[in-house]
Amino acid sequence: MTGEYDDIINLPRHVSKTRPQMPLIDRAAQFSPFAALTGHDSAIQETARLTDDRVELDEYIKNALNDKLQVLINWLEGKPAVKIRYFKPDENKEGGYYITANGTIKKIDEYEQIIIMDDGTVIPIDEIISIESKIFDKMYDERIVKTGICK
Repeated sequence: MTGEYDDIINLPRHVSKTRPQMPLIDRAAQFSPFAALTGHDSAIQETARLTDDRVELDEYIKNALNDKLQVLINWLEGKPAVKIRYFKPDENKEGGYYITANGTIKKIDEYEQIIIMDDGTVIPIDEIISIESKIFDKMYDERIVKTGICK
């Protein structure tokens, strides 16, 4: 070796006689990554997160949903199994997402305009886009037989 620091390259590291050595864990912390823009990554992730647009229902579908709700109010004591799909607005940005709730209805609060499921899920009636239940199929079948369309 014929370099500028050849005379000191193999010397031991200096150890202070007056100050204690820094523990390795603290020494390693000096070289940990530094985030100058705290929260920047989460802001980018939030912006990139996709939301769905709310579907506007036409009057025909709204009327059909109202009819189904009236049937459910009448059958509430029988605890019918239902599948309700509804829109939940996003708390942080425009849009939201669609949720499907399966189970039985505990209560329909017409004043507050909400449905409370047995598992505690609260569904705003104005956000419902579909309701499915075997009750509706059964009623449809009974109507066909009563009207004589199908025997």
